Amino acid sequence: MIRIIRIIFMYNNQPKKEKKCFFCSNQVEDVDYKDTRLLRGFVNFHMKILPAKRTGVCAWHQRKLSQAVKRSRIMALLSTTHQ
Repeated sequence: MIRIIRIIFMYNNQPKKEKKCFFCSNQVEDVDYKDTRLLRGFVNFHMKILPAKRTGVCAWHQRKLSQAVKRSRIMALLSTTHQ
């Protein structure tokens, strides 16, 4: 029991790496729905949009990103499922 507590204590004291928005750091103004190579980085294997907490995208760009993925699915540039 004591070992488990020490591991948790050591783990909690590690500095957390701050995630920065990909679009803000690269100065991308608009998320283009036609850029499927970029959009594939923000969806998982099952083609679900990844949350901002996992990707590190800011809230404003997360809304633009989800809108672009949905438009890309409608235009059949991205598939709706992984198959």
